[in-house]
Amino acid sequence: MANLFPTEDAAVAASAVESNAVEFGRSFRFDYEAGEFVLTSTGKIAGADGTGAWLEWCAKALQTERYRYLAYSRNYGQEFDSLIGLGVSRAAVESEIVRIATETLMADPRTASVRGFVFEWDGDGCYFTCEVSNVRDETGTIQGSVVSTV
Repeated sequence: MANLFPTEDAAVAASAVESNAVEFGRSFRFDYEAGEFVLTSTGKIAGADGTGAWLEWCAKALQTERYRYLAYSRNYGQEFDSLIGLGVSRAAVESEIVRIATETLMADPRTASVRGFVFEWDGDGCYFTCEVSNVRDETGTIQGSVVSTV
C-alpha cells in the first residue's frame, strides 16, 4: 500500500517530475531571413532535436501573430501588431515587448525563463534580442522585431 504521508519534500519531487516529464521532441530548421527551410548538403530539410527544436519553437512563436491562424491554439503567438503607432514613448513600447514576448515564450512548458532584453530602434521599427532558458538549464538567444504597420 502506498504511504499516505510521504517523508520527502513534495515540492522537490514535483519539480523533478515536471522537468523529466517535458519532452523536447523534434522540429525542422527554418531560415527566417531567407523565408525557407534549411537544407542539408543532400537537399533534405534539416532537422533539430532537443534544445534546437525548442529554440525553433521560440523563434516561430515570436514570428506568429496570435489569434490570426486557426491552426494554432489561443496560447500560441504574440500580439505585437498594434504596439508602434499608439503614441506612447519608446520605453513604454519596450516594456510591452518584454511583457508580450515573455508571455508568449512562457506558454511552452519547456521554457523556464526569458530575460536579458536588448533593444535597437531603426525608424519605426524596434528590433530586440533576449535570452531564454529551458527546464534543463540550457540557454539560447532569440531575435524578434516590432515594425509599424501604419
